[in-house]
Parts: sequence; C-alpha cells; structure tokens
Amino acid sequence: MRLFENADYSLVTNRRIGYIISGTLLTVSILSLLVRGLALGIDFRGGFEFVVGNTQNLNTVDVRGALTGPLDGQPEVKTYGDQGLLIRASVKGETNTNEVQNTIVSTIRNEFPEANPKIEKTSVVGPRFAEDLKRGAIYAVFGALAVIFLYILARFEWRYSVGAVAALIHDVTITLGIFSILAGVVPFSLQIDQGIIAAFLTIVGYSLNDTVVVFDRVREYVNLLKTESFPTIVNKSINATLSRTVVTSVTTLIVVTVLFIFGSEVLRGFSFALIIGVIIGTYSSVFVASPTVVELNRRLEQPA
Repeated sequence: MRLFENADYSLVTNRRIGYIISGTLLTVSILSLLVRGLALGIDFRGGFEFVVGNTQNLNTVDVRGALTGPLDGQPEVKTYGDQGLLIRASVKGETNTNEVQNTIVSTIRNEFPEANPKIEKTSVVGPRFAEDLKRGAIYAVFGALAVIFLYILARFEWRYSVGAVAALIHDVTITLGIFSILAGVVPFSLQIDQGIIAAFLTIVGYSLNDTVVVFDRVREYVNLLKTESFPTIVNKSINATLSRTVVTSVTTLIVVTVLFIFGSEVLRGFSFALIIGVIIGTYSSVFVASPTVVELNRRLEQPA
C-alpha cells in the first residue's frame, strides 16, 4: 500500500492515546465478563445438541417456546442451513439421549403439523466431561502464553517477552469481552466452545506474528541507529513494518469476512472471533506491545 510506503507517523510519541483506548476497552470487557459472563456451549457446561431437518423454516422463537416445557428449561434454538434447526439443551441429571430426541421430534410434529422433523445430527457432552474440557481449554490458553513468553525471552529479552504477552492478554480479554457483550444480541451464536477456543489460539498466533516482525526490526535498528533514542528507534521500526502489517491484516480480514458471510451457521462464531482478533491483534502490536517495551526501557534507564 503506497499510503504506508514511506510512513513516518508519530505512533510511539502519541502512545498515551492508545493507553486510553485500550484502558477503556479492557475496563468495559472486564466489567461485562464479571456482570454478564460468557455463554458457554455444551462443550463446557454439558448438554445435548441436535440438528433437526425438514422443519420448513419454522420460527425459532415459536419452537423455543414449544420446547421449554417438555425439556424442563428453555433451549437454544437457531436456524441451521435452509430448512433446519440447531437445538441445544442443558443436561438435567441422567437424561437418556433417545428420550430427548423423541421429545423434540414429537413436540415439533404436534405443535407444527406442517413440519416433518428428522434428527440429522446429535452431540452429547456429560457434565464431568464438560468440566474436563473447560479445564483443558484454560490450560491450553495459559500454556500458550507461557510458551510464547519463553520463546520471546530466548529470541530477544525479557522486556520484549512482557510486551508480547501483555498484547496477547489484551487481545484475548477484549475479544472475550465483546463476546460477553454481544451474546444474545446478535442473530448468531456466540457460545464459547472448542471451536472458539481454537479461534482464540489462532488470534494469539496471528498477533504474535505481527509483534515479532516489529521486534525484529527494532533489534536491527538498535544496532544500526546507535545515536537515536530507543523510542525513536521503536517508532521507526513500526513505520518500517506498517505497510506489511496493514496488507497482511486486510487480506486476512477479507478471507475471514467471506467465511463469516457465506459460511454455515456453525462457523459464524468462529469467523466473528477471527475478525475481531485480527483487528485487535493488529492494533495491539503497534499500540500495546511496542509501547510496553518502550515504557520498560524508560523505567530501567531512570536513575535509582
């Protein structure tokens, strides 16, 4: 992009603007996570998931209302494909899968005679297995952050490790906050399941890639521009890699946006997470990771 070919923006000098933006987003995200929490999928809370075909485009609100009584609780009902429904219901003790299937099919058939419901797919996760999956997902995210910290420490030094991990925590927290805020508001599922965890780990890898490119250029310029101050070197490094960062982000966004628009219902949450993650990850590599290294370097240079 020619707009960033000879970029010379004062990004590090104006890093406090980034602090305000990030601080606001983090505050809103953490408050939403504390107050509203996250909508957990059956992977992490246990339950049944059925894909019901031949439902003749029934209204999801009507189907939800019809199933609430027979299933002893309000299920989640979403459209699935052209003439299907995705129905999720929580586990109620030791419930037989066939019994739940028969209840769903018979209820839909009785309440909506025009439909000819047929179970096309079934997924069942028990409460104990759900707890194991939840624990494993938490270990996966924090394990990835720990490995990344050690990797950056070995390749650069501890200040860069802190900057990289701060950016990644920033990205994941804000993305989770957006999921918490928009769950139940947008017309597609934002439940946290194993697919969404995979999306978060992808976001971590994408954001880290951008950050390492900037850090590599900083290390190169530190040896070349010995008379320049460290903030100036970091600013030059960000500007030098800005074209590459923007082009990579835009092309990635095009792909995941196409996936979001034309993909199936079950991929909407995954692709939405990637869209948010790419935007936040690109922002954090410039306004979080690099400024954190600058701040740490400034504090170390101050006399005791």
